[in-house]
Amino acid sequence: MIEITFCEQNGRLSGFEISGHSGFAETGSDIVCAAVSSCAQMVANTLTEILALPQDQVKEANGYLRVKADSAEAQPILQGFLLHCRELEKLYPQNIHCQIKKYSIKIRRCNNNAEH
Repeated sequence: MIEITFCEQNGRLSGFEISGHSGFAETGSDIVCAAVSSCAQMVANTLTEILALPQDQVKEANGYLRVKADSAEAQPILQGFLLHCRELEKLYPQNIHCQIKKYSIKIRRCNNNAEH
């Protein structure tokens, strides 16, 4: 199964991770894997080559892709990819699992009057 995890931080997407294999068909004939892989590569290339996201924000290995993109310009691209993945998940629920993990950053204020 392909596992796709989108990260959401303070109400906006900040990246995604993809791992696994769909198991829909043999390697080289797997249309589910091809659909996810092709779109994920387009997203990564758009972010790095068009929006100039630093290359080190993309990590790729066999069957794994992680993209970090926390800019406002990246939001429509990430949201479009999320929509695409959710639609594929509806068509191939046995082969794709898509989820969103929500994170929040809490800012702690220092108390200048506190004694140390």
